[in-house]
Amino acid sequence: MVLAPELVSLYDTPLWRRMSEEQRIELSRHEAASLASLGIWFEIILMQLLVRHIYDKSLTSHHVRYALTEIADECRHSMMFARLIRQSGTPAYPVPRIYHNLARILKTVSTTPGSFASTLLGEEILDWMQRLTFPDERVQPLVRGVTRINVVEEARHVRYAREELRRQMATTPRREQEFTRLSCGEAARVFSTCFVNPGVYEAVGLDRREAVAQVRASGHRREVMRSGARRLTDFLDDVGLLRGAGRRLWKSSGLLA
Repeated sequence: MVLAPELVSLYDTPLWRRMSEEQRIELSRHEAASLASLGIWFEIILMQLLVRHIYDKSLTSHHVRYALTEIADECRHSMMFARLIRQSGTPAYPVPRIYHNLARILKTVSTTPGSFASTLLGEEILDWMQRLTFPDERVQPLVRGVTRINVVEEARHVRYAREELRRQMATTPRREQEFTRLSCGEAARVFSTCFVNPGVYEAVGLDRREAVAQVRASGHRREVMRSGARRLTDFLDDVGLLRGAGRRLWKSSGLLA
């Protein structure tokens, strides 16, 4: 397999049970490419948010130097994911155009705490999945190697974003906090929707409509997404980001029970 079977979107659905082992492996290969594509999209957004964050700060400060180190890491990760897609022999799977353009707005209007919350949204869920992937001997060795590298380096990024978000939420004005809750909830909804690209089903000869319907109905899939987000949502709740309309958006995303 290229992904751990339990992480494949159709796992344990009626359609999955009808598929041959070869089809399952092929589906996991395309879904790995889809996740890598999503990671590149997200990291390009993250790099822009970090550059905005340090733009007005002292150019020689430790804070700016640390942020630049993280930007450089994310750039290398994006190149690594792109090479993985090429090596896999699959197409890239960009997010739908509507979400690609919506992200332009989100990253432009994002508050500083919103930027760090969005950072954690992308990094913690993918990190959870990657921690299940690289120790799994059923998974293709190249994918295991890429996920291992990413997990090790992203651990530092997650700690940085958590510490910064906690500091920001303690001092941000109330109105900005309210906007951050809304923008963070909408980012969760968009990210969750983009997590699986329906094009992967067509690429392996499955009926797109049937596959999407079964993914949406899958209790296993819902639990995977909520489990992947649980550590993050507990933290965001602790710092005051999961309240009011923002919390309702998180629930509609499927990442929060």
